Amino acid sequence: MITIHQKAVRGHTQAGWLNSYHTFSFGTFQDPNRMGFGNLRVLNDDTIIPGSGFAAHGHESMDILTYVTKGQLRHEDDQGNVSLISAGQAQLMSAGEGVTHSERNASDKDTAQLLQIWLIPDEAGGTPTYAQKAVPQDGDVLLAGPAGTDALLQLKSDTTVQLIRAGEGSSTPLDDPNTLRFVHLVDGLAFAEGERLSAGDGLQIPAGETTALDWATDGEALLFTMPTQKRNR
Repeated sequence: MITIHQKAVRGHTQAGWLNSYHTFSFGTFQDPNRMGFGNLRVLNDDTIIPGSGFAAHGHESMDILTYVTKGQLRHEDDQGNVSLISAGQAQLMSAGEGVTHSERNASDKDTAQLLQIWLIPDEAGGTPTYAQKAVPQDGDVLLAGPAGTDALLQLKSDTTVQLIRAGEGSSTPLDDPNTLRFVHLVDGLAFAEGERLSAGDGLQIPAGETTALDWATDGEALLFTMPTQKRNR
């Protein structure tokens, strides 16, 4: 059964320095019906006030993909990586056997906005890795995918994450019934399954189902395509 994830019923964290909306269970927002989908475990839409951010904290056995849509983040970790991630760039930190990092708004004047995505790797542990890339400004872009693909960033699973850029009046087919698919609207207005979708809404498509996004405006969306079964963890 295809499920619409309406933005109005997402989890919400308002922490003064952080305004965050959670498509799936995260932090104090716990919904047994929203514990992720396939390899996709977390999809947060974060806004961070100037001069603040996530203090140093740890992760393990998770691929953490960040797509910055406004402003600039400063990343530091215990593997020696220090970098600035600007709007229009994507970052991938594979936590492996364990990594400690911080992500802070690099500006003392402007807010930063980002999508923070956690993807479950095929195997737990391993050596942590870090990479970031500028995202091409035109056309569809394969942001992340497994080794051997032409993705900008390499995941440790068979998941792919594609940035779709659509024009008004176009249609995006979601017609691979042998995979799990999840769509998150980043911008614009589209229709699917008779429902109106706008930025923040999601569309969860199980194996065996097909549908399409029909765009009423220009827009952007993230399309996650995942195997129907995870490998051994």
